[in-house]
Amino acid sequence: MITLEGARRLYDGADAAHDFDHVLRVLALAERIAQAEGADVEIVRAAALLHDVARAETAGTGECHAQAGAERAREVLCGHPPGRVEAVAHAIAAHRFRGSLAPATLEAQVLFDADKLDAIGAVGIARAYAVGGQRNSRLWAAVSPDYTEGDLSNERDHTAVHEFVFKLSRLTDGMHTETGRAIAQERHAYMVAFFQRLDQEVRGER
Repeated sequence: MITLEGARRLYDGADAAHDFDHVLRVLALAERIAQAEGADVEIVRAAALLHDVARAETAGTGECHAQAGAERAREVLCGHPPGRVEAVAHAIAAHRFRGSLAPATLEAQVLFDADKLDAIGAVGIARAYAVGGQRNSRLWAAVSPDYTEGDLSNERDHTAVHEFVFKLSRLTDGMHTETGRAIAQERHAYMVAFFQRLDQEVRGER
């Protein structure tokens, strides 16, 4: 439905955590999960290639990049069978962790899981710090029990540690597919061990 090179051109200006390298990692995971779960690989592939296509243009606007991305995908895929285009659009619209739309198809669940897998493990840690660097966030901070997530767009005090507590540590429990859950277990364990070790080193305990 769309080629790699056709998709690559749509990600000019993307930040390091959501650039085309991220798209390619999600694509590899999505194809792996789709094949294992019996999903429509063509739908999953197109959705993975286009899932963050509107992120750069919606950054800082308050607009949901997933919903905007679904609309953009409809434009990009115009001319393909409408039912298949809508299947791609739904998967994109439902892939956001902080979104309100649940993935209602197997293909949407595959994309959701693949995207979240790229947010945990070693890559997830690296991405969290890439975002923190863009915000000039501190390297580490204790998470206060009364801290609320709030608006993260320009919060310097919302560090990668906060992102781990509020989002990354919860992703494994939200996986939709058996394959996604299996891959997530090891990545989750690695990530937990990293943040535990980070905390110990910062406090001078290791």
